[in-house]
Amino acid sequence: MEDIKVLGFWSSPYVHRVIWALKLKGISYEYIEVERHGKSQLLRQSNPVYNKVPVLIHGGKSIAESMVILQYIEDTWPHNPLLPNDPYDRALARFWIKFGEDSIASITDLFMRPSKDEKERAIEIEKAQETLQVMEEKGIGEKKFFGGNNIGMVDLAYGLLCHWLEGLEEITGLKLIDPSRFPRLHAWTQNFKQVPVIKENLPDYEKLVVHLQWRRQQYM
Repeated sequence: MEDIKVLGFWSSPYVHRVIWALKLKGISYEYIEVERHGKSQLLRQSNPVYNKVPVLIHGGKSIAESMVILQYIEDTWPHNPLLPNDPYDRALARFWIKFGEDSIASITDLFMRPSKDEKERAIEIEKAQETLQVMEEKGIGEKKFFGGNNIGMVDLAYGLLCHWLEGLEEITGLKLIDPSRFPRLHAWTQNFKQVPVIKENLPDYEKLVVHLQWRRQQYM
């Protein structure tokens, strides 16, 4: 068996991207839980630049940053592909990955970081809804998943929008992905969570909500 390790923290959606990718590929690995705040010597050695999870260690070589890791997994184990074979479709998938990387953090910040006033909050909510509208109309469209009928790398990149975002919605009382306003994006979140590999590898919801509440209080 190949020597593959994943350094992670149980609540991180970025760590779960890596777990999902390896599971979808059928790749066996050793999972090592590390502390979030850089107290792990193995983490410092494996990711000395950012000192954060996730880290994939393959044959003694370390790869950091979740989307970099996913691309490495795809290149190293091309079976059960997570990206399309067609060059145009592959480029399109990478576009939506980039779009998500550029926009999802601002959506979660809406829940995690308090606004200065109600006017600022209203502007932030409107901006988040505009971003979700683009995902709804241009990203998902009429498809089950971002790439069609099968789950792929784009879906893994957007996985934070289900489960984690649902927890933040519960905590704050703000329903952002409302099925009446974003029916296709909402349907995608449900389809995504029903994929067996995803469903079986999500953090405990109640425990996650408590953790997110604690994290949110750090910004108050």
